[in-house]
Amino acid sequence: MAVAERKDALRFLFGKVVDPLGFKFTPDEELADFLLQQEVKLEREHGAPYCPCQGRSGARDEDMRIVCPCIPFHRAHFDKMRRCWCGLFVHKDVTDPDSLPQFPPDEA
Repeated sequence: MAVAERKDALRFLFGKVVDPLGFKFTPDEELADFLLQQEVKLEREHGAPYCPCQGRSGARDEDMRIVCPCIPFHRAHFDKMRRCWCGLFVHKDVTDPDSLPQFPPDEA
């Protein structure tokens, strides 16, 4: 499958997952496109669309927590930030994702 087709497929699938959780894709289309492209690359190299801003540990159980969309695994943290780590997803009412804070999980 071509990169563009896989990005479209991931966008469709991810949208179905994040919508009921109260999230949406970032309104920054350039960022969304870039992040989805990186996820396609990671999926091809490592077998899953890992979050492009998180390093993999090599331990499958731990790494599964960063397969996109990872919102269910990090819900409390992301709800406080109103976005996910990489910024691909934001709360539905967010219109300016650049104004959102990002902080480590231990500060959530």
